[in-house]
Amino acid sequence: MHALDPLNDIEIAQAANCLHEQGGLSNTAWFETIALQEPLKEELKTNTSRREAFVCCYDPASGQTWDGVVELATNKLKNWRHAVGMQARIGIDEFIMGGDVAKADPRFIAACALRGVTDMSKVLVESWAAGNFGYKQEEGERIAYCHCWVQNESGDNPYERNLANLHPVVDLRRMKVIRVDDFGVVPLPPEGTPIKGKNTRKDLKPLEITQPEGASFTVEGKLVKWQNWEFRVGFHVRDGLILHEIGYRDKGKLRPIMYRASMAEMVVPYGDPRGGNYRRNAFDTGEYGIGQLLDSLALGCDCVGDIFYFDAWRHDWHGKPQHIKNAICMHEEDFGTLWKFTNTYDYDVTVKRSRRLVVSSVATIGNYVYGFFWYFYQDGTIGTEVKATGIPFGTAHPLGKPSQYGGAIAHGVEASVHQHVFSYRFDMAVDGPRNSVSEMNFAAEPMSETNPHGNAIAISETPLRSELEAQRNMDLNAARYWKVKNTESLNAYGEPVSYKLVPGINAVPLLHPDAPVAKRAGFMFKHFWATAFAADELYPAGQYPNQHAGGDGLPRWTKADRSLEQKDVVVWYTLNYHHMSRPEDWPVQPCVYAGFHWMPSGFFDENPAMDVPSPTPKHCC
Repeated sequence: MHALDPLNDIEIAQAANCLHEQGGLSNTAWFETIALQEPLKEELKTNTSRREAFVCCYDPASGQTWDGVVELATNKLKNWRHAVGMQARIGIDEFIMGGDVAKADPRFIAACALRGVTDMSKVLVESWAAGNFGYKQEEGERIAYCHCWVQNESGDNPYERNLANLHPVVDLRRMKVIRVDDFGVVPLPPEGTPIKGKNTRKDLKPLEITQPEGASFTVEGKLVKWQNWEFRVGFHVRDGLILHEIGYRDKGKLRPIMYRASMAEMVVPYGDPRGGNYRRNAFDTGEYGIGQLLDSLALGCDCVGDIFYFDAWRHDWHGKPQHIKNAICMHEEDFGTLWKFTNTYDYDVTVKRSRRLVVSSVATIGNYVYGFFWYFYQDGTIGTEVKATGIPFGTAHPLGKPSQYGGAIAHGVEASVHQHVFSYRFDMAVDGPRNSVSEMNFAAEPMSETNPHGNAIAISETPLRSELEAQRNMDLNAARYWKVKNTESLNAYGEPVSYKLVPGINAVPLLHPDAPVAKRAGFMFKHFWATAFAADELYPAGQYPNQHAGGDGLPRWTKADRSLEQKDVVVWYTLNYHHMSRPEDWPVQPCVYAGFHWMPSGFFDENPAMDVPSPTPKHCC
């Protein structure tokens, strides 16, 4: 077992038992996290690392969150501390129990009856994290702000008929309803078309993807080797899929590019201020945990081709290991033309097909489903993409009267405008551990004696020497991108080797900076951040964003304005997908895509894909 391998079932159970024996908590305490405590880089280099588990618990008896580390070899709990004022993530069991508590409350039952709903078995109540809006009644307590639906007759779309304006507020510590926010009765949306009730089209012929000789990658434990690429596949109950030690073999040498890559936080703020809708915002990573919600993937449905699956282990709130079969999928895809040249003088044609390696996982988080995809290309490019599907959060509204904060997606159903904000963390290691950061901008030069035809494009590269300088936004007018370089490693042309971050689809947050969710997710106001590495700085909104007042994470860390010149550099990229749902997104939304790329920029001395073989005639028309 490698030091970076995720915990297995035996290790999870051992860590839980150690906590029960040595943690000093009540018998009602439950586990938020049991996951690998990743070894320090220095320990990996010297082969002195030991297997450890990071453990976080919430104890309802005291209302306290505790965390520490279990040393698995010695079965000792160390660094055990009370995380004062912090709230652990909401566990799956707690999420479900909070909804059940609300459904049994007489005040909520009476409010449902006012809306013509008397069969509580048809009612779905979800215990959403409450955020922090400065309400005294909620201060210091563990609160869920609930959203409610009546399930359709077929039962296949639980989010079709929203109980608008009705929100039980649940004390998750004591498991009781502290109040019911009722902002007025809105008619239930009419019953619609079941998800599985459509007649399927009959003219689609089979499309088979076959690899008669098998896939081109090899897997040794969690180590993957493919087309000069090498990396390790990791997993965490909070982050989900993680990639470690990403490198590319060039001229017989494995050259490092990134030490660790992850999707570190995900926030979905909604833009409807009416009733209780203003409390719709979800930190899906920091408040719930992506890894806890991963799907088990199915061959031919989620993934097609010659597939390799990685299983994973999560846990329930008692610390009992739970197996996620086929949690992570890996396969090869044809990706069109890699490069081509036609010699027009002798009609000699050379063409190479592009193939990419895909590593992916899918998480179902309530109504939404997110696919997280990582792509490795033969030319040294690394891509990442989010595919969002599932069911939009529909709000009931009187027929024909959608609000200014959304649009009608079905009869009696309005979807509020919202944004999906993803923060990616890249612990860089471009040809070594000492890197620097710069920004590239381009501009049209004015007409002058040296530019008489007005065609000159000026290139400017600005070093980002410190953390405050490295808080940047996209600029389409400047075709802006960012580079991470190693000034101690020069290419054949005397330039520092580098990788560039090339943005894709993006937007800016449309929240006031003083909005409660904006204070908690301050990272979203910059597309690009860079920080000096610190082992405990893993999440851009801080370790415990649940009900936090805000200001933690990247905004706090970067106040130190640490140097980024020839340092162990971490890059954070904010991807913001702005979403105004359409009728075509109902009753289930087709996948929408958003992503970006890391591309080599002087990292190689020439196109590293020159040696890719040409396709054989039997695979061509």
